[in-house]
Amino acid sequence: MNHKTCLIIGGTGGIGRAMVEQLVDSTTNHGDTVSESSSEKDNRQIFATYHKNVPDFAADNLHWIPMDICDEQSIKQATDVIRQKATHIDWVINCAGLLHTATQQPEKALRQVETEFFLQNMQVNALASLLIAKHIKPLLASACRSNDHPAVFATISARVGSISDNQLGGWYSYRMSKAALNMGMKNLSIEWSRSLKDVCVVVMQPGTVNTQLSAPFQGNVADGHLFSPAYSAECLLEVLSRMTGAQSGSFVDWAGESIPW
Repeated sequence: MNHKTCLIIGGTGGIGRAMVEQLVDSTTNHGDTVSESSSEKDNRQIFATYHKNVPDFAADNLHWIPMDICDEQSIKQATDVIRQKATHIDWVINCAGLLHTATQQPEKALRQVETEFFLQNMQVNALASLLIAKHIKPLLASACRSNDHPAVFATISARVGSISDNQLGGWYSYRMSKAALNMGMKNLSIEWSRSLKDVCVVVMQPGTVNTQLSAPFQGNVADGHLFSPAYSAECLLEVLSRMTGAQSGSFVDWAGESIPW
């Protein structure tokens, strides 16, 4: 990977934490370490956000920043902190998401749809990425890049957000919020193709990952299809490292395969 400065939103979640650890420690490619010069490692800066408690993981080139993705002022404040420490950002990856809460599970039927939970899904899964993009844009615009090695603005989405792939129904709030996210990021890719030509906007499906988000639903996962956070993060980072500017506006899975909208 030739990126130097990364921002991981949701750096304390399963996938986010795994990405932070891998970006800090080394560049990996499905288990094989890719050698880097000491200067490349020294120049790499990793910014990662947390919501409430400062994480227990530290490194010289890792900067933890508080951010509430449901509060635009908090997003702006976090961005201001980054601007004090870095002149630009090469990669932004939003790993934060909502599927269930302590009291609410995804809806199985229309009668279970409730306004507050629906709007919470929309705020976390759809609106947050737009607000992050709104405030982080100047930092993405601050470095010169080529179309072959663009800056990246990536958001973790879900296959269930695909309208044409929906065969089962249910999960109204989650499906609709992820579909809204996908449309928002597609819109963003078109706008930024005019103003930030060397930024690749992409939404990604990480596979079914062994995290708190998927924990209540893992019984339905086929053998061999439940990924560890480390494996999913490794795959996603590898896919992102191969992205070009021409792929902006893509919806891809952990293996880089396109997912229908």
